[in-house]
Amino acid sequence: MLVVVAGSSGLIGTALVAALRREGDQVLRLVRRPAAAPDERRWDPARGELDPAVFDGADAVVNLCGAGIGDKRWSGAYKQELRDSRITPTDVLATAVARAGVATLVNAGGVHYYGDTGARAVDESGAPGTGFLATLCVDWEAATHAAAEAGARTVLLRSGVVLAGTGGMLPQLKPLFLAGLGGRLGSGRQYQPWISLDDEVGAIRHALTVPSVEGPLNAVGPAPVTNAEFTRALGRALHRPTPLLVPGFALKLAVGEFADEAILHSPRALPGVLESTGYEFRHPTVGAALTAAVGR
Repeated sequence: MLVVVAGSSGLIGTALVAALRREGDQVLRLVRRPAAAPDERRWDPARGELDPAVFDGADAVVNLCGAGIGDKRWSGAYKQELRDSRITPTDVLATAVARAGVATLVNAGGVHYYGDTGARAVDESGAPGTGFLATLCVDWEAATHAAAEAGARTVLLRSGVVLAGTGGMLPQLKPLFLAGLGGRLGSGRQYQPWISLDDEVGAIRHALTVPSVEGPLNAVGPAPVTNAEFTRALGRALHRPTPLLVPGFALKLAVGEFADEAILHSPRALPGVLESTGYEFRHPTVGAALTAAVGR
């Protein structure tokens, strides 16, 4: 299989490219600087520049583009960057997939599509929520329509927090927990959707290789946990107590709107499509995922 990957330099993209190659697949990586390796092809989505020849012989495209939602405080300018870094590349790729007749598009997305569901569990049939992140996810998915309308099998990932020792959230939390400063956030009752890096990559490979998988796919672990449960599990993985509590108002003062939408909201998502199509989780519990990522 020949797979074109956009966003290949990030945490998930790096792991995905390595996994595809281990399985004997060919990979072309789209980069925004001058191509410096045989497997790289330059593109400029902001200018709509993408050589159609990139897709010659391609079986699938995986789009992982997007600025990190927690990388900066949410100013008006950064919220626009969060939108532009996702929707523009997706639109360019979906149009290219449609024109080239590529069979499959797998597009990144998030479980924040569902907004704050509280304790109510939702699978892929759940309705979209409200708020900045939910609207962003809805518009991000809508940008794939050109590919779907042209007949490409289009898979819309809705991923939870990816747990890895080499990037994402855990390397930031680990020093605090090791110092005995770990604790729940807000009430701790909000659900915190998670998935191990191995299973995030596994879910993408599943989407690429299982023809019946199409449309939304919740890339989350099968055993949802609250923030309090996640905090205790991370403490156990690091053999540290987690006595502290960070009040919600303090989080809002520290990181603003991000706290409300990404930390204190409770999207309790279930991996209905993965389970119904036979995916076997390598890390079916948050404890297993955390131990694999940062366990001592």
